Amino acid sequence: MKKVKITVLRCTFNEDMAKQYAEPGLKPCSVLKEGQVFYAGLGKPDGFCDGAWRTIHPYVFALANGAKRFYFNDWVRHDGMAITCCNDGLRPVFFKLEVTDEEVPSPFNDGHNVYQ
Repeated sequence: MKKVKITVLRCTFNEDMAKQYAEPGLKPCSVLKEGQVFYAGLGKPDGFCDGAWRTIHPYVFALANGAKRFYFNDWVRHDGMAITCCNDGLRPVFFKLEVTDEEVPSPFNDGHNVYQ
């Protein structure tokens, strides 16, 4: 299993929809900032948004475990990469996910057999 690099590409704010549907004072994402970089191993990186993690985790897991392309090979032009976003419809944050060459240490490399 490989680590996955997560880069925050863009933090957006759908002001027209926020005016119509959001609570007054809603602003763009306050958790993540454009340009931030995180590395995911077996779990959510420290400081990463819980909601965004739940949305992007399937892609992170797939890339970490060897996926090269998604859908019908007509999405992202580079192997081992995904461009995705969180599911906040009023202030979505966009991410670039890239598999790295760095192995994630197994939690089971301590010599014990988890199946006994």
